[in-house]
Amino acid sequence: MKSGSSFESTSTSTSSATGSSGSAARSSRSGSGSFNLRNLSKVILPPLGGPSSGHGQPHGGGSDDRWVISPLHSRYRCWETFMVVLVAYSAWVYPFEVAFMNASPKGGLEVADIVVDLFFAVDIVLTFFVAYIDPRTQLLVRDRKKITLRYLSTFFIMDVASTIPFQGLAYLATGEVREGAAYSLLGVLRLWRLRKVKQFFTRLEKDIRFSYFWIRCARLVAVTLFLVHCAGCLYYLIADRYPHREKTWIGAAIPNFRQASLRIRYISSIYWSITTMTTVGYGDLHAENTVEMVFNIFYMLFNLGLTAYLIGNMTNLVVEGTRRTMEFRNSVRAASSFVGRNRLPPRLKQQILAYMCLKFRAESLNQQQLMDQLPKSIYKSICEQLFLPVVKDVYLFRGVSREGLLCLVTKMKPEYIPPREDVIVQDEAPEDVYVVVSGEVDAVRLLNGGGVEERVEFTLGSREIFGEVSALSDRKQGFTFRTRTLSQLLRLKQATLKEAMQSRPDDSVVIINNFLKHQVEMHGMKVEDLLGESTTGSKQDDASNVLTVAAMGNSGLLEDLLRAGKDADVGDAKGRTALHIAASKGYEDCVLVLLKHACNVNIKDSQGNTALWHAVSGGHHKIFNILYQFARASSPHAGGDVLCHAPRRGDVAALRELLRLGLDVDAEDHDGATALRAAMAEGHADAARFLVLNGASVDKAAGALDDGDGSGSGSGAARLAMSPGELRELVRKRELGHSITILDSPPTLAPCGGGASSGHGRQGSRFQSTSWPRVSIYKGHPFLRNQSSEAGKLINLPGTMEEFKAIIREKLKVDAEKALIVNDEGAEIDSIDVIRDNDKLFVVTEENLRRLAAMDSVPAS
Repeated sequence: MKSGSSFESTSTSTSSATGSSGSAARSSRSGSGSFNLRNLSKVILPPLGGPSSGHGQPHGGGSDDRWVISPLHSRYRCWETFMVVLVAYSAWVYPFEVAFMNASPKGGLEVADIVVDLFFAVDIVLTFFVAYIDPRTQLLVRDRKKITLRYLSTFFIMDVASTIPFQGLAYLATGEVREGAAYSLLGVLRLWRLRKVKQFFTRLEKDIRFSYFWIRCARLVAVTLFLVHCAGCLYYLIADRYPHREKTWIGAAIPNFRQASLRIRYISSIYWSITTMTTVGYGDLHAENTVEMVFNIFYMLFNLGLTAYLIGNMTNLVVEGTRRTMEFRNSVRAASSFVGRNRLPPRLKQQILAYMCLKFRAESLNQQQLMDQLPKSIYKSICEQLFLPVVKDVYLFRGVSREGLLCLVTKMKPEYIPPREDVIVQDEAPEDVYVVVSGEVDAVRLLNGGGVEERVEFTLGSREIFGEVSALSDRKQGFTFRTRTLSQLLRLKQATLKEAMQSRPDDSVVIINNFLKHQVEMHGMKVEDLLGESTTGSKQDDASNVLTVAAMGNSGLLEDLLRAGKDADVGDAKGRTALHIAASKGYEDCVLVLLKHACNVNIKDSQGNTALWHAVSGGHHKIFNILYQFARASSPHAGGDVLCHAPRRGDVAALRELLRLGLDVDAEDHDGATALRAAMAEGHADAARFLVLNGASVDKAAGALDDGDGSGSGSGAARLAMSPGELRELVRKRELGHSITILDSPPTLAPCGGGASSGHGRQGSRFQSTSWPRVSIYKGHPFLRNQSSEAGKLINLPGTMEEFKAIIREKLKVDAEKALIVNDEGAEIDSIDVIRDNDKLFVVTEENLRRLAAMDSVPAS
């Protein structure tokens, strides 16, 4: 990206996004430094759906010539201002010279005229290199051929004619100074240059740095004074050329007016012109001959139009003041007052004023207003022509059907955003998704908790999108998205995007796949790590979707996928399920979603690790507690399995964490082995010592000890490198009260088996979770209930069966000791551990059983 001194050079160039944060930050600093309110008048808005056009990109064909001058460049603006001064001088001096200095020597004025003509000649040459704004497209054209053809076909001939010094050429040709009506009429061509003054005032009226009221007044005053000056010079010229000087308007007042000083004659002429224009004169100076009367007639008629013009403009200026422009300027003034009154920082003031100025300029084009007035079919065709080529190249919509894209683009609204404007703020949940049509947008991360320090992570360019993360995952934004240059964005409501996805399931799958693949790349993951080589087709897509969402921690999108029927237990190439990934990364919300959809807690990956092991090895204790609760419901040996897995891997740190979490040190796995026996069988001496010193029963590990004591067959002791005597010494130290313990905090869950563990007396109780399961309890057998049956009760599931029956007696007024508790399928429940969240439970009395038996005995009709 090119950095320059003008806003135009940074705001109208089209650049692609860069991935380097360092270069992005440097470019952002250079771009922001060149932007200020002074340069807002130099903004060229790109066409809807198209790239910017400026220094970086020529418009209208041809190559970009480095000699082409931008009409918005600050240096050329200074040149134009200088030329306006010369035009004002030329237009003022020419009538004065013709009328008052016909026979007298001109002196320095003649030299000045030659110098001014030379400057105008330079301006003519310079115009062949100045780009122009196409009035049809409002875009900058930098093609040298088009610039030349346009100038030759429009203003070139008149510019040359107004610059040629006809009298000087006649003098060079004849050697005599020529004076006459013909040369005077040719000199009138100099007034052609006044168009530059008109353009100058038009530009000043749109510049918010200056007061619109005073600029407009200055324009009207300048027009009035110039006409008064020209009329006075022409009226004096009539008197000076009239053969009977005493019968002229000035001759009647000053008989020898030619002998009077130049100052007296000019002031008299201007005095007459002013009094005639304002219709208050003719008391002292009036027409004395027919020629003067005819001139006065036409002058007065002209004054009628001029007066109407002045009064109309002044009335419009005072009463309405070109209402839209005045409203805009009033809003700018109010915004400036608001910023000053509330002591907002300068950066916020710049953003507010820049946004208001850009909105005013965009509204003046009436693009969106026109499109809103068109029929839906025409509006759809326009959107297809302008926006579809951009949207179809956005990564999120690649592969989406044409009908789906048209549905989206017709709902998008184009917006122009000034540089350094925050479109989406970090940690907010935006309501819109934005597609970058032109310009650049920086993704800025606020550091130190959203403080002043910030870092540009990456830069988005044309045909890129932001805000989609919140739309598809219901998460807050991780970055602040700030425009680096003048940017054209397509805004799409998140609700509209979701509705379109729901109405078109096939396109929805494509969008989700595109999003997930992009997130894989953004998070530095590889698809090969999440997918097996054997998975193909829809299975591969399911695995990619579910596993990637779990790796992102995107619980909202994971919920949508599982609700749509995706397999919660699908595995990757290493046998890891979504539960393994979520547990290892500590994504509690994702774990809860997976458990809600009945995923298998006991699945092992290719290394034999369960989700429980990943949770404890990652230090995610709360997730371990949640998983342990569900694992015990399906496997009574869940605690023993994970506890025995640690010594098999020689992981003493994991053993310490498991015992801190309250697992029974002598819990048995599904093979009946304890952790100490597993440690001795695998030869891990450190794990065995740790277990013995923390209460492990040596008797339950007798099989491994016998192998070690034997004379030949066993190899456990050999691998363990620990003699039975050393083990007995450890047990003796423990029995003597050796102060070795790892329970430095209260246990958070109960052992999977009943009773207390040796050495510590950890009492069995239901594991303490901050999220208690809730169940519904009803009277009667589920097969006997109908719409008239008594409503049930929603309760929190207690920790023991006795407490549960007490709640049943209180809520349903039923003696639970003499009743059966069944699920909605009629299966009897005798343990609290098999009850899950949101289960429906039914309390069946003996009377209910008799009624059910009577129904079964009735023969079918």
